[in-house]
Amino acid sequence: MKYDHKAIEKKWQDAWEKAGVFHAENNSRKPKYYALIEFPYPSGQGLHVGHPRPYTALDIIARKRRMQGYNVLYPIGWDAFGLPTENYAIKNHIHPAQVTKKNIARFKQQIKSLGISFDWSREINTTDPEYYKWTQWIFLQLFKHGLAYKKEMNVNWCTGCKCVLANEEVVEGVCERCGSPVVHKVKSQWMLKITDYAQKLIDGLDDVDYPERVKTQQKNWIGRSEGAEVDFKTTVGDTLTVYTTRPDTLFGATYMVISPEHPYIEKWKDHLENLDAVREYQAKAARKSEFERAEVAKDKTGVKLEGVSAVNPVNGKEIPIFISDYVLMTYGTGAIMAVPAHDTRDWEFARKFDLPVIEVVQGGNVEKEAFTDCATGTMVNSGFLNGLPVEKAKEAIKTYMEDKGFGHRKINYKLRDWVFARQRYWGEPIPIVHCDKCGYVPVPEDQLPVRLPEVESYEPTDDGESPLAKMTDWVNTTCPHCGGPAKRETDTMPQWAGSSWYFLRYTDPHNDKEFASKEAMKYWLPVDWYNGGMEHTTLHLLYSRFWHKFLYDIG
Repeated sequence: MKYDHKAIEKKWQDAWEKAGVFHAENNSRKPKYYALIEFPYPSGQGLHVGHPRPYTALDIIARKRRMQGYNVLYPIGWDAFGLPTENYAIKNHIHPAQVTKKNIARFKQQIKSLGISFDWSREINTTDPEYYKWTQWIFLQLFKHGLAYKKEMNVNWCTGCKCVLANEEVVEGVCERCGSPVVHKVKSQWMLKITDYAQKLIDGLDDVDYPERVKTQQKNWIGRSEGAEVDFKTTVGDTLTVYTTRPDTLFGATYMVISPEHPYIEKWKDHLENLDAVREYQAKAARKSEFERAEVAKDKTGVKLEGVSAVNPVNGKEIPIFISDYVLMTYGTGAIMAVPAHDTRDWEFARKFDLPVIEVVQGGNVEKEAFTDCATGTMVNSGFLNGLPVEKAKEAIKTYMEDKGFGHRKINYKLRDWVFARQRYWGEPIPIVHCDKCGYVPVPEDQLPVRLPEVESYEPTDDGESPLAKMTDWVNTTCPHCGGPAKRETDTMPQWAGSSWYFLRYTDPHNDKEFASKEAMKYWLPVDWYNGGMEHTTLHLLYSRFWHKFLYDIG
């Protein structure tokens, strides 16, 4: 007898679902077990081997735990907002909502045919207004607690997707989604102040059962360092502040470099004798990605600012200021002090522009190359620091600068604030209105969700504005604070928004009063086993830890 697997397996899969065989129980006295997958993005291609491989592995665990008497939560849902769907919709002239609905149906049919023991009664979809209502609610809490803000900044602009990307979404100078070159633009952007949680995100790694390489990647990405902020006076009266992990080498600082985007360039334009050369260099730098600009092996380029100099605070010597594209406004203060004797990049730059090289940590031959093996050693050519070992010199100079008032101890992080806006259609509307009188005002919580409106054209615009900006009937609204005319925010949230808290919603997915009850979260959390890709170690996994810690902090 021939085995008709399609008919027989579907019959029993339907029977299992009808009987709720794999549904997690509420209010159970059994011990719980929460098994979580990185919920899929429903692309038009359907499943690939990267989907059932981790699902099957965790399905084995989930089934075993059920047989051991656990109340198992093994949920499924869809991370369905984002650029790939929108790009497909634009190319094929189909609305993104229709594309998403069709893709989810295909994914669901394929996954169900595999017989994986997901709890389909808790299925979620990030594009469902009843889901993104709570994504918007979380954003409002971030805004009310000062962790969501808008600022003019230099951003990564994808030339293909025509939208802003977070630093984490730029890989080797191109967009991780479409592979198009990424350039820099200055735009007003919504940001999330993840940097306020930098130390908590590091400390929290001690409490999670992650593989060591995941912990290491996150620690390196956050990039904690101890050093000092040092103030350099300038010949025009302003102060340039730098962050350095090696304040002990101040006597060897023979020039400074600032980012081409540094705001002082505009302030100093009337003092600059070579403004045309500066402008030309700024234009070239704007066409490069941060990855290209930060490459150690690239040619050293720059322009000296003729007409403005800095003053080294430890010896009073005037030193030149350059602009160069290897200094970024997104890291530190956008200005550095250069010690060419002990940094290879600074040494090469100094040689190219004929700048002094002063050895301050003994060893090597700094006339031939930078002496970089200087984590230990003895200070020379450094005034009152002469003869001290490096570690003692670090403490001595920090105390000295604090006593003299030109610097202070500082802990710094490489982690940058999260660019949380996209100039695209297919995403969660940001629940903020702008009033000329009141500024940025949150939409009242009882008016959530702010629904994504229907549009005739959802194609990205060449001027960098969201397609929603053209919808004047939707954009023009009333200020919730003063009642005057106001305009809705037209940028949408990035795809990472809905995936930063989905694991919380699974615990109570039908709750219409809160994103999840405290009782449900207390029972189900923490997640006992999570299967996810290493590629999201510094994206989804870091973002979700940030949101989780914030929500915990506000109770």
